[in-house]
Formats: sequence, C-alpha cells, structure tokens
Amino acid sequence: MASGIVIFGCGYLGSELARQAIAKGLRVTALTRNKETAAVLRSLGAELVLEAQLEEDAWHSQINPTQDFVVNCVGSSGGGIEGYVKSYLNGQESIARWAANGAIGTYLFTGSVSVYPQTDGSLVNEKASCDGASDRGDLLLASEAIGFPGSPAVKRSFVLRLAGIYGPGRHVFLSRIRDGETSLPGDGEAWLNLIHRDDACSAIWAALESLPEIVGHIFNVSDGHPVLRQELVNWLAGEMEVEPPSFSGIANPGRTAPGARLPNRKIDNGRIREELGWEPRYPSFREGYRDLLTEK
Repeated sequence: MASGIVIFGCGYLGSELARQAIAKGLRVTALTRNKETAAVLRSLGAELVLEAQLEEDAWHSQINPTQDFVVNCVGSSGGGIEGYVKSYLNGQESIARWAANGAIGTYLFTGSVSVYPQTDGSLVNEKASCDGASDRGDLLLASEAIGFPGSPAVKRSFVLRLAGIYGPGRHVFLSRIRDGETSLPGDGEAWLNLIHRDDACSAIWAALESLPEIVGHIFNVSDGHPVLRQELVNWLAGEMEVEPPSFSGIANPGRTAPGARLPNRKIDNGRIREELGWEPRYPSFREGYRDLLTEK
C-alpha cells in the first residue's frame, strides 16, 4: 500500500480511520469541521489537519490533488435536509473540483443503505431498485453519482453503502435502555441492519488495499445478520437485567413524512465478502454489543 491518504470528514468513522492509518505508518491528511477532533488527530501524528468546511473551496490550495488514496466519510452537518445537501452533495462537488486538477489512485465514498426504500422485509443487494427513496436517500444517490465511477482524474472509485454504525461511544439503543426509556420510536417488528465501527473501517481498508486490477464497485457493508428491533432491545435488556422498552410504531419526528411506511429490509453483504474477501469481526449485534455493555 502506498504511503499517503486523505480523509475528508473525520467524525465518528473518519477519526477512527485516520487513527488506524497513522498506526499503519501512512502519511495522513485529514479535514474536519471539529476543532477538538483536529487537535486529537494532530496529537496522534497526522501530517496535515485542516479545520474547514468540505463544501467550500478554501481548502483546495492546501491539499495536493495528486494522491494515492482519498476517502470521503463525511456525515451530515445537521440542520435536516439542508445539512445533507451541504455535507454530502456540495461536499462531493467540492472534492470533484479539487480532484480535477490532479490524479487520484483510489477514491472511496461512504454512503448509506438508506438509499434502499424497500418496506416489505425483503433481502436487498446492490442491484435492488432505489426508486422511491426518501429525500435523504435521493441526495445520497446523487452524491454517489458524483464520485462513482469517478472523473478522468480518478483511476478507480468505490462506494460503500454502510448500515447503521454503532461502536464505542455510539450505541443508541443501549444508551436509551440505560436511561430508563420505556418507549422507543420506530417499528419493533422491522429489520435493523448494523455494522460495527471497526468493521466499517476494515471494509474501507479491504477496498483500498485490494489488488489494482480490481475495478471499483458499489458495496453494501453490514454485519450480514439483520435483527428485528424488538429482538435487539430484548437481548440488551436481558443482558442488563432490566425490563425491555417497547416501540411506538412512529418514526423519529422530522425524518419520515407523516403516514409514510418505515424502511424495512434486510441488507445482503455478499458482494463485498465475495469480491474483496472481507469478513466482519463482529458478525452480529451480539458480538458487537457484548464489548459495549461494560462501557460507561
């Protein structure tokens, strides 16, 4: 693997990816909106850390557009749908303008399985229809299209559609049970697709470190074991020896249109396992959450 990587969007996932890249001995360039995150990355040994807004062009002159590896794992800047436009769509457009002036070996964008609108509990692979996706899903699809298959300045590109990320310091269901909540939003009989943060990172490395002759693709990244939401909280509550909360059947306010059916599909991760040989360290929520139960 070559010695340099640029990571855009060093939030929960990107910061861990940057830490791992530094540990691998790579020269790391990182861009983040967060001052505290920037300070941590500098202390870990990142070669260049910029505090900037990805969607703006001010950073373009500070990062060489000729790079071996570039990863965009930006998250929403908040503010609802406008935050999605700014972070994902405008962010990808900014990267494309920057990249046009250089040459990139491999470019990788982390999207989301939320591009799949299925509500019938079906098994969904990368060939599944995305027609009828939510407004956020449509924006993610538009963002994917900017980075994949890429511009002439990009040798190959990947899109990883990530399932719901959890891990150290980020475990919503566990936290809510600890807080004593008795009713959770959503449908307890709908399927939940998860990926541990560390497995999301290992999937990124599997793509970046794949043989040069492997053409970039779109991959679903999940642990491969969907779980019903109620089953998950029942198991967590049992491990904690408390009463499990129930589900309200109502989506989080502001995230789903009134009356709309909630997403309900099982994500198939077979393609990345077959083509890149990737396997999750945490093959289900049980292995992943067991390490988190002792976390305060």
